[in-house]
Amino acid sequence: MKLINIADYEKAAQAKMEPMHFDYYASGADDEITLRENTAAFGRIPLHYRVLRGIEQVDTRTSVLGEALALPILIAPTGFQKLAHPLGELAMARAATAAGTRLILSTAATTPMEEVAHAAEAPFWFQLYLYKDRALTHALIERAQAAGCSAIVLTVDTPVLGQRERDVRNGFTLPPGMALGNLMSTAGAHLPTADGSALARYTQEYFKMSLSWEDVAWLCSVSRVPVLLKGVCHPEDAVQGVESGAAGIIVSNHGGRQLDTAPATITVLPRIAAALNGRGALLLDGGIRRGSDVVKALALGAQAVCIGRAALWGLAVDGQAGVTAVLHLLRTELERTMALCGVQRIEEITGELVGE
Repeated sequence: MKLINIADYEKAAQAKMEPMHFDYYASGADDEITLRENTAAFGRIPLHYRVLRGIEQVDTRTSVLGEALALPILIAPTGFQKLAHPLGELAMARAATAAGTRLILSTAATTPMEEVAHAAEAPFWFQLYLYKDRALTHALIERAQAAGCSAIVLTVDTPVLGQRERDVRNGFTLPPGMALGNLMSTAGAHLPTADGSALARYTQEYFKMSLSWEDVAWLCSVSRVPVLLKGVCHPEDAVQGVESGAAGIIVSNHGGRQLDTAPATITVLPRIAAALNGRGALLLDGGIRRGSDVVKALALGAQAVCIGRAALWGLAVDGQAGVTAVLHLLRTELERTMALCGVQRIEEITGELVGE
């Protein structure tokens, strides 16, 4: 089958992966309503295109937190990437660098951050879960910064792990020999035995679930690089985030994997953008499957978007080459959509395109 869109890559990835591992990537919480709505909501937003603008070539270059990017698409943090391909995060990092963008490396990576940094040959961002052991958390932050991390992304939407029923039914765990690469010298490197999802039990045992604004202030005080909060879907939380020292917000509902029936991220983005009014970086993840989705997110106030599952499907299909192909596909769709909308540069994508 010729792979011409992200849906094709998802089907091809499913055919290659172990069912339990595919379900881990593909599933959402409970009835998976938010999972589906994240994507469906983009389809209800029309693009009010303009014509006769003399567009010959578009320019997708932009910057976030002062970092130059070749396109406004970063790779979202996703755990256990070796489930998709033996090279896992190494392949993902190399593809991100080749495309001129950033990988956000997960705490739950299956490759140590130092090895990923060496493979990337470029700065990366590090997604952080706070552990109950604050010294362990601080050590992760210090290691990430020493390895070349240029931003810390704190996940804030996990006071408990969402009920991912596919994982419970499958008894999700990691295969023998696979572990959390960033925790190899600690007790937290391996998922525990569990009746159901081993990941759910792991989070209960190790993660600090009761996060508060004091934790954000602490992280901002010890980090030497900008801190972003990932998992925000309410304007007041976004405002309090930047007022607590965060350099930016990633509007996210964890890919529909936490609170089911939470709103699609694209539907809450305009209110958050209005509330922030330019204070701090503003990104979005959740449901990005087309270049036109990227345009809609930028038009509604985001500076860039992050893709998770789309990149994983590419990784599963063909490793680094597969991720590169997915990023090229989305960039081509982005360029085509921009041209059809009558905009030449990223900064020309404004609310006018979505009817504001």
